[in-house]
Amino acid sequence: MTPTVAEKTAPTVAAPLTVTEKAANQVRFIIAQEQAAGKLPEKVYLRVRVVGGGCSGFQNKLDLDQNYNEKLDELYDFHGVPVVVDKRSLMYLTGATVDFHDELNRSGFSISNPNAKSTCGCGSSYSM
Repeated sequence: MTPTVAEKTAPTVAAPLTVTEKAANQVRFIIAQEQAAGKLPEKVYLRVRVVGGGCSGFQNKLDLDQNYNEKLDELYDFHGVPVVVDKRSLMYLTGATVDFHDELNRSGFSISNPNAKSTCGCGSSYSM
């Protein structure tokens, strides 16, 4: 059996972050909806990254991205969802968990990061 591109480029070391099965299921659902509407190409990745901003200094970002650069990004597979993380963000995301919540008082994706020293009042940014 010939390996796919993801199998050829997937790292052999353990991933530094985790995407829960619930989050992966929701990502697959969103991708399927967007592809059915013609808004996304066939190959798309979940991009997890850390950007500067917010009142505490850093913010996590989740995006659907059709680009993967072997030199700048690391590629992982979580429950059938290809996940890319740029190498700069990896040093901030070690040990982080991407999850999805659909409870009455909390709905949406979250990234819990054990490396965060403090968070701002609204919880959207953190310091390291």
